[in-house]
Amino acid sequence: MTALDPAAQAAPPPPAPASHRSYGAGNLGVQLLAQTFATYATFFYVDHLGVDPALIGVAMVVHGVLSAVLNPLFGHLSDRTRSRWGRRVPYIAFGMAPLAAAFVLVWFPLVSGPAALFWYFLAVVLAFDVLFVLVALNYSALFPELFTGIAARATASSWRQMFGIVGMVAGVAAAPLLYGGLGWGAMGAVLGLVVLGWGAMGAVLGLVVLGSLALSLRGIPPASAASAPPATVKLLPAIRYTLANRAFVTYVAGSFLLQLTVAVLQASLPFFTKYALREPDSANTAVLGAIFATAIPLVYVWARVTRRLGPRRTVLAVVAVYAAAFPFFLVAGTTAATVAVTAFMGLGIAGILMLLEILLAEVIDDDERRTGARREGMYFGMNGFIVKWSSSLQAVVLSAVLSASGYVAGAAAQPDTVVTGVRVLLGVACPLVLVPALACFLLYPLRTGR
Repeated sequence: MTALDPAAQAAPPPPAPASHRSYGAGNLGVQLLAQTFATYATFFYVDHLGVDPALIGVAMVVHGVLSAVLNPLFGHLSDRTRSRWGRRVPYIAFGMAPLAAAFVLVWFPLVSGPAALFWYFLAVVLAFDVLFVLVALNYSALFPELFTGIAARATASSWRQMFGIVGMVAGVAAAPLLYGGLGWGAMGAVLGLVVLGWGAMGAVLGLVVLGSLALSLRGIPPASAASAPPATVKLLPAIRYTLANRAFVTYVAGSFLLQLTVAVLQASLPFFTKYALREPDSANTAVLGAIFATAIPLVYVWARVTRRLGPRRTVLAVVAVYAAAFPFFLVAGTTAATVAVTAFMGLGIAGILMLLEILLAEVIDDDERRTGARREGMYFGMNGFIVKWSSSLQAVVLSAVLSASGYVAGAAAQPDTVVTGVRVLLGVACPLVLVPALACFLLYPLRTGR
């Protein structure tokens, strides 16, 4: 890879503080899309529309594989794009409206009958995947280009993650209120208008997504690093360069392990609430909500710590704090105690959300110093490809633990061994997974904090 003209790499003026907020607002839309789809798409098509769950499972596997593969491909395409608006902005500007439309169509099926609904779902999901990766990856890839230096990145990331957490909560909590309150609600169920209720939900959330992404474009200064010259390296060499980067390999391995434990936590907590606490499903709102309630203000605390200590030292502290919360699941026996544990866990999750993108931005900066080219797209793409499999591994791990502990699907009561299995998974297995994660960040070679 040849070095670029130094004049072309001159640092742009730092974005104004308002740009931190405007750019960060886009993460609300990205997380809202991801969380709503992940939480309710299968439920809607299986439970409300009556599609065979095995067929929807096939569609979701295709969705996962396609999404993973598209990340490095679109990242490479983005790095090599040349336009008057820079490399990333055109994909966001021209992709956000079709993305919102594809999201709405997920909840507004235009066909009927189980077979037709399956093919409709598969087609719409594939279109949604293509557009989501195209927009979300380019939105994320702008972060290292727009914000340079630890202080600017810590501030921008705190805003971005605050909006992202709001999007996560809205994606999980707002959707039931909308599909129940719009489209006639209970009357719609009686009259057979359930689809209209879900369609109205999709339309409202789609408009929110479109608004948040449009606002994010206002946070991109006209003359910025977003207009950096395109990379010239081809796809396979770009992948080899990326995977040969020691800083990236140690980062992405640690990130994978961290996000695996977060996925296990989210998937296991409903089982913990129902069988260990013997509480109804509604208690999950308090148990899960405590994580987000703690995380929103604490992203700003971790931002200040990062500016003082640097990313590497801060992420080591974050992993240690996060790991320290898990063993309390071995003894938590009441809802109040569990809420206290998950609130404590929010302290670590806030740091994880903020620091992972700062560390990746640091890796990209180091790559530019060594190669002369900025390749945010490929780095975010390969990161997305690798980390995407943490969700799949989480499902395998949780299924294995439930099967080994004697879980009986559909049974009103479960044996005590199921409670023990879930407690051990959260209280012992997750902290053990975080030991190699901590080792990865100890081996992370970028220690200057520049």
